[in-house]
Order: sequence, then C-alpha cells, then structure tokens
Amino acid sequence: QLQFVESGGGLVEPGKSLRLSCTAHGFAMEIYDIGWFRQAPGKEREAVSCVSYESAHTNYADSVKGRFTISRDDDKKTMYLQTDNLETEDTAVYYCAADLGPRCKDRVLSVGDSLRYWGQGTQVTVSS
Repeated sequence: QLQFVESGGGLVEPGKSLRLSCTAHGFAMEIYDIGWFRQAPGKEREAVSCVSYESAHTNYADSVKGRFTISRDDDKKTMYLQTDNLETEDTAVYYCAADLGPRCKDRVLSVGDSLRYWGQGTQVTVSS
C-alpha cells in the first residue's frame, strides 16, 4: 500500500523520551512536505509538527515546542520525531502523512490540508 508505517511508540513515564519513526512505502517521500499528527482519546486529530521539502523549514504546535524535534532522512525514506520531556497530555496515537502542497513554510500542517499516505499510527502512552 502507498502509506507511511509508524513505529517507536510505547509506554513511558512523564519526563522520559521516545524516538518515533515513520517509513514511506511505495511513494516518493522526498518530494513532499511531511508531518506528524496525533489523536488522543476523545479528541480530534491534531497536527504536531512538519518538515518541508529538503528540510528547509520545520514547524511545531505550541504544545510541543521545545520538547519535540522533527527530522527527515530522504535516503532512508524515513521521518523521525524525537519526543523529549513527555507529558501525560502527549498520550495519543501518532500518525504520519504527506502534504500535496508546500504548506510547511510558515506553519504546521493542518488536518484540513491535502494530506495523503496516512499510516496506521503508533501508540504513545505517558503514564506514571
């Protein structure tokens, strides 16, 4: 299938870190702005971070600025999200998607953007 495959989630205590990965399957990840999204129980899916074509720009949701770091390795067809100082509020299923338009220049992506190649997600649970 043409999609991302996310991995790296798990159960951690507050203040700990996880490194999430998503690998593109069947499409040319390198030509797209791409991003991470998350959806917590009972909440709408929200954008977390994005990285643009050739890593020219990165953007973060206010809730994760200073704690999360996004990166991409186009040779490996993989995008990463380093999540540090995790909080219970970060508990969610984390997803990757690609944007058909170049929208990560000045802002984080939105669920209303033309997003494609969603993965199945990886569960991050932050609990003491």
